[in-house]
Amino acid sequence: MTKVKITIDGHDLEVEQGTNLIEAARQLGKTIPHYCYHPGLPPDGNCRMCLVQVEKMPKPVIGCRTGATEGMVVHTQSDEVKKMRQSIMEFLLINHPLDCPTCDQAGECRLQDYYMDYDRIPSRYQEQKVHKDKMVDLGAGVMLDEERCIVCTRCVRVCQEVAKSEELFVQERGNHSMVATFPGKKMTNPYAGNTVDVCPVGALTSKDFRYKKRVWFLSAADSVCQGCSRGCNISVHHADNRVYRLKPRHNPEVNDYWMCDYGRIDYKFVNDGRRLKPHFKTDAGLQEDSYQNAFAHLQSVLQNYSADQITGIASAQESNEEINAFVDFIKSNFGSLPIYFSKNNPENPYEDDILIKADKNPNSAHIASKNLKPVSEISGGVKAVFVQRNLSAQDAQVLKDKGIQIVALFATNETNLDNLAEVILPIPTFAEQNGHFTNFEGKVQGFTKALKPRGESRLFAEHAEDIKALLSSIKKAS
Repeated sequence: MTKVKITIDGHDLEVEQGTNLIEAARQLGKTIPHYCYHPGLPPDGNCRMCLVQVEKMPKPVIGCRTGATEGMVVHTQSDEVKKMRQSIMEFLLINHPLDCPTCDQAGECRLQDYYMDYDRIPSRYQEQKVHKDKMVDLGAGVMLDEERCIVCTRCVRVCQEVAKSEELFVQERGNHSMVATFPGKKMTNPYAGNTVDVCPVGALTSKDFRYKKRVWFLSAADSVCQGCSRGCNISVHHADNRVYRLKPRHNPEVNDYWMCDYGRIDYKFVNDGRRLKPHFKTDAGLQEDSYQNAFAHLQSVLQNYSADQITGIASAQESNEEINAFVDFIKSNFGSLPIYFSKNNPENPYEDDILIKADKNPNSAHIASKNLKPVSEISGGVKAVFVQRNLSAQDAQVLKDKGIQIVALFATNETNLDNLAEVILPIPTFAEQNGHFTNFEGKVQGFTKALKPRGESRLFAEHAEDIKALLSSIKKAS
């Protein structure tokens, strides 16, 4: 691409020819205010908030649709520009309701931010505001407050450009314009949550998150979605050791600015009050107890098998680090048998050509790199197994059919194996540890710890040290 030299507010820089002025200014750390423009969508140019002055041009231009050319001199902070922004803000606020204290967007609303930056004057509008519906269910978990909408059309373009659907449009004209679905229709596309993400005001809100927590109480941790093998980059928004929402994090090589709605709500199990504690099987069924007693029971079970009868089943749901620790433990302490793997394997998994993959595991690629075998190929010499996370229904049935004992299950929540395992030991969720997933393209992506591990959860490596001690005591006793 051809490079051109331009000047913005007295600062010289070199950018690719045609770069819009909002993005050019961003390279200098400057923000040209905007509503309708989004870097992941085609520019629309309807809000006019990004007006700037360019020398030798007869009138102000919009930054989102003005490309950089050689020698261009741009002014983004002149008195005239500031006056234009103030006028745009006054225009947008004519009919906007003053309900910030009850608006779920408060704290991350550009209308609030830009009012404080460029307006700060009392309204001169004395007439009755135009009133519209305050709670419109658009479908797909999205609620619309028509009075708050500034008709930036970001949401319309998300449906058109990202979800490849035509579910939203703008109806009516003038100050009666509003975003809507077609009569009798609801949004059903699996990317509808992105319309909430891009809404710069409080018009679109998520049913899942609305009125759950004020955003200024939330912290964010960089993470990776574990819903499928795409590995969308996300932020985990949390407070009080609880996850409140997941939002997409920009990565142009993986998910751009977006994520699907399936992954967006794939955090509920982290907050689940039924998170596991140490358990072991008794004649009366599973019994919750201390780690000490659970390991004592495990020791008694392991004494029934020789080392060459035991192996492990790793999980494609776990991080690279946890898989490595599990496989290394099995190899170093048993070793003579192949090690196996299991995946989340739902029937007829949904896939599209946008983001969603049919493989509903975040780490199938790393499992493949370890040369493990599928449970369907498990050999007759296996009498007992350690299981990481869970098993698919098909794999669990294989163990039942072959009479293979699950001596220890390492899991976060209740699973379909609870009544089959002799001992259950709790491990942390992805939100409670640092680690990496390897996506279907082989990209290794890191995620960071957002929460403290719940209850008595421990990483597998910690469990492994205690189990090694058990095995050592068994050998000495024999």
